[in-house]
Amino acid sequence: MKLAFLPWLILFLPLLAAAWIMLFTRANRCRSAALSISAVVLGFVGTLTFVGANGFHPVQPEVSVTWLAVGGLDIAFGLRLDALSLLMMLVVTGVGGAIHIYSWGYMEEDRCFSRYFASLSLFTFSMLGVVLANNFLQMFIFWELVGVSSYLLIGFWYERASAADAAKKAFLTNRVGDFGFLLGILTFWGLAGSLNFEAIKEWMDNGIGFGSTDPIIVQSGLTLAGLLVFCGAMGKSAQFPLHVWLPDAMEGPTPVSALIHAATMVAAGVYMLSRTFFIYTPDALSVIAWVGGFTALLAAVVAVQQNDIKRILAYSTLSQLGYMVMAVGVYAPSAGMFHLVTHAFFKALLFLGAGSVIHALHHEQDIWRMGGLRRRMPVTFWTFMVGTLALAGVWPFSGFFSKDSILATAQHHSPALFVLGAAVAALTTFYMFRLVFVAFLGPERTSEASHAHESPWVMTWPLRLLATFSLIGGVLGIEGLLTGFYDPVGSEHPNGLAAQVFYPFAHAPVAASVGLASVAAGFLAAHWLYRNVAEDPLPARIGALSRWMRNKFYFDELYEATVIRLQDTAATVIDWFDRWLVAGAAVRGTAGVTRLVGQALRLVQTGSLQTYTFLFVLGVAIVLFAVLGR
Repeated sequence: MKLAFLPWLILFLPLLAAAWIMLFTRANRCRSAALSISAVVLGFVGTLTFVGANGFHPVQPEVSVTWLAVGGLDIAFGLRLDALSLLMMLVVTGVGGAIHIYSWGYMEEDRCFSRYFASLSLFTFSMLGVVLANNFLQMFIFWELVGVSSYLLIGFWYERASAADAAKKAFLTNRVGDFGFLLGILTFWGLAGSLNFEAIKEWMDNGIGFGSTDPIIVQSGLTLAGLLVFCGAMGKSAQFPLHVWLPDAMEGPTPVSALIHAATMVAAGVYMLSRTFFIYTPDALSVIAWVGGFTALLAAVVAVQQNDIKRILAYSTLSQLGYMVMAVGVYAPSAGMFHLVTHAFFKALLFLGAGSVIHALHHEQDIWRMGGLRRRMPVTFWTFMVGTLALAGVWPFSGFFSKDSILATAQHHSPALFVLGAAVAALTTFYMFRLVFVAFLGPERTSEASHAHESPWVMTWPLRLLATFSLIGGVLGIEGLLTGFYDPVGSEHPNGLAAQVFYPFAHAPVAASVGLASVAAGFLAAHWLYRNVAEDPLPARIGALSRWMRNKFYFDELYEATVIRLQDTAATVIDWFDRWLVAGAAVRGTAGVTRLVGQALRLVQTGSLQTYTFLFVLGVAIVLFAVLGR
């Protein structure tokens, strides 16, 4: 393998940048930003160089060093270098690099500027560790580091109670999923005797140990183990019912939202499912598909009545993640990863566009206090429109190709999920053009909107770059690369530009046509309801349903009344038991009796000869009295 040192350097550069910033350059804002940005940009250049030298299929796809050897447990710290991880490295360092550069302008006035960039670098290191891991234990360690660094970023403005609460909510919700993930990892170690992905895959392919065990029990055990691993993805990728943390994560700075909700943290769950696709039985995949489909529909419905520009995009992310998870569940991890890559382009673009608007309006986030921004912020508007068209799935934007790939597979495996996916496509177009009509094309509603101005070049050039990839990302050969990775035998995909542009219509005309029809229906409905309106007309039309949608179907309140209250009650009972029975009766009670007895004996053991003589005479008198009296 050529340039074998490069993947190690790419992995550890962000960690070195984070440590250097916190130890030496915290007082120098310019150097801190330059270090953080340089680490991720050099990572992107290094990945391109490595791919140029070795291709996406290196001769030696795995490099490792012995890390831990205890008894029968041998763990190596290894890097998995194949088409899946190399493509994901390009996404993390490429899109992440654009977000880093944008952050320099967006966070310029923040007093904790250096701490912000140190946290970004730590997050990048953690995410790259997840991507490059070649075994479950290493992935889990970096998985938890992603959780820690995301906690630091979501709660970056910890002085605000809402930000601190959102960070805790994200951290604790993910711990629920990670507990299941850890149980699944331990189960596969117990079954396969290894945590290495290739070793487990070989064990699965060969059916080692199946001959002496009831196949039904083995299949059920593998299904359960796979679903436990899926719990980790439910947490990181915010799938129902662990979806509640992601919208609240908007309390962090907007570039953090772009980083978490586009290319990195939320993508980790989908990437993990795709990396470990071989462990899931058909029953497990069926559960995964329906969890993903339901999450996609639920989040899209909620997004229809959100008014905060970042929350609309957050629920959009939830919905698109549901699409990706559904793709894995219908035996199309390549389609899910394809949508993950294109989604990284246009969702990062949309979040950064929203950040540009918020920056211009002095941190106003309510779309009903915007309006007329198309004229005052032309670069932001047109790039935001590119992201909107890509997210909606308009041909020939990137989102059309990846979404069509998912719909085509769903049509083949599950007609019900195909219909659900088409409905989500219509809802996506509806709520995104609702946002565009109200915020950019409607009348100016506030003085801030009437005095808005375009953002500086350090913020607009990343928008232009991401808009370019949001347009052409579907025809870069990503789908063919991923399809070839998962199905190297007989997989055919066009290589020419023209063939790729029209491939969906030739390959799956029904899915492509239904997808475009759904987009048209969503756009017409949004145009009819929201073109040049002063207030939202939908609540008057759908009544109580609108209130339920605005309040996210009261999931937070439901969890507050059930899970959290049950936990608080259990904690109160356990505290009472510990305080009064364990600490009181058992500990303090025993100690009190011992102390009382000791104090009584201390009265006897005075060390005085006169006292001992008196007690001796008194004892003799009592004995004599008892004997003579009897």
